[in-house]
Amino acid sequence: MSPKGQTARLLIGVLSLVLASFTFSTCGGTATDLAGGGVSGTGISTGSITSFGSVEMCGVHYLTDNNTLKMSHGEDHSSEMDRVAFRVGMVVTLHHGLNDNDAIQIEYQDNLQGPIAAKNSNTLTVLGQTVVVSDADFAKFNLNEIVEVSGFVDSAGRIQATYIERNTQSPHHGEEIEVKGFVSGLSSSGFRLGPLPDGTGMTVTVSYTQAAGTGLNNGMYVKVVTTGAQPVSGPISAISIEKLSPRTVFPEKAIVDLEGLVTAPRSGSGNDLSFAVEGKRVQTDDATQYVGGTAANLQPDVRVQVQGTENGGVLSAGKIIFR
Repeated sequence: MSPKGQTARLLIGVLSLVLASFTFSTCGGTATDLAGGGVSGTGISTGSITSFGSVEMCGVHYLTDNNTLKMSHGEDHSSEMDRVAFRVGMVVTLHHGLNDNDAIQIEYQDNLQGPIAAKNSNTLTVLGQTVVVSDADFAKFNLNEIVEVSGFVDSAGRIQATYIERNTQSPHHGEEIEVKGFVSGLSSSGFRLGPLPDGTGMTVTVSYTQAAGTGLNNGMYVKVVTTGAQPVSGPISAISIEKLSPRTVFPEKAIVDLEGLVTAPRSGSGNDLSFAVEGKRVQTDDATQYVGGTAANLQPDVRVQVQGTENGGVLSAGKIIFR
């Protein structure tokens, strides 16, 4: 690629990363659908990858090319094929063009990677977090193996894994053991960490030094890096804490596709309802369309896809698709 082409792609990547610092989302409809547009001529879609050629989520193919920025674990993998940079089941955030399916940037961040401390009835305990897995995955993994997990958070604050694999300690990962979540109960020496923004559900105690804890606030989404295997429920001793942007925060007026599990049941009356997906407040009204269910089906742990617009921290739903 020419220096001019490299510079152009770098500028696109920088702009996309600025937007990505506010994002999380998903796809919608059938393979013939066009994704919506958002601020700055882009739409935001987040969901678990279902297949490649280029990248498919929820039946929509997002087209990639040499200009698509592919970020995984904070590293640029744009030179790799889609199926090499990512895996089926990984939950990714994808920025695409205005009213088209041309992928500008795809970003993947796992929920956690660490050693399995306990196994119990189709759940694994990893760094104090409960991971729900399939029968096959439960039998596949052993205690103390380091696994990487990607998935959706349920109403109990558990991670319902859509992707789980042994960490091969490749150059992409190094030997970091890390868990991501929201800070709650912050004190001068520690806090609780969990996958829901209000601090409910499964949380684990994290202790930290003054240097590592600089700038922390309750409600902040962070990556906690530790060393060695942790006990079943913690505490975790942080060697570093990095502030990240959660995948449920979007730029104002962005057109968003958000896939996940209902974490707070509906409240309100008639068609004017409020509920939450992974802690993200979603608002419906008389114009909201439902596909595959009704408002009465908006119950905890039901998997949905919300297509809507970001308004003041609330996702105004134009369509809700039951998955």
